[in-house]
Amino acid sequence: MLPPATAFLPEITFQTSRASGPGGQNVNKVESRVELRWHLMDSQVLTDLQKQLILEKLAGQLTTDGLLLLTAQDDRSQLRNKEIVLARFHELLLKSLRRPKPRKATKPSKGAVRKRLEGKKIQGEKKANRRRLE
Repeated sequence: MLPPATAFLPEITFQTSRASGPGGQNVNKVESRVELRWHLMDSQVLTDLQKQLILEKLAGQLTTDGLLLLTAQDDRSQLRNKEIVLARFHELLLKSLRRPKPRKATKPSKGAVRKRLEGKKIQGEKKANRRRLE
């Protein structure tokens, strides 16, 4: 089970910068874009097994140093963007730790096979009746 996002706060660093998008003249003055930086292998919150699972699932999103970078610039408020990026971070970890249910091979029932074959036979007879008689 994954701890809440607040448990990761000591391991996370936030960096702000000027954002693009809504805000008018405010965009040119205020640093509302928030970037979250988290080093996977240095995490004290996760077990080694959890780290390995996350490393496999998020291999394309991690830098070569094992750093996860997430950004948010959806809102005009820096605080709101920080909350958004933290929620994204937690959701990403939850998704990467979720294991898919193993698929069980199944066979069609005898009734379903019989019904399919009967349908094929009827269709074949229809087509045979369309042929010219010789």
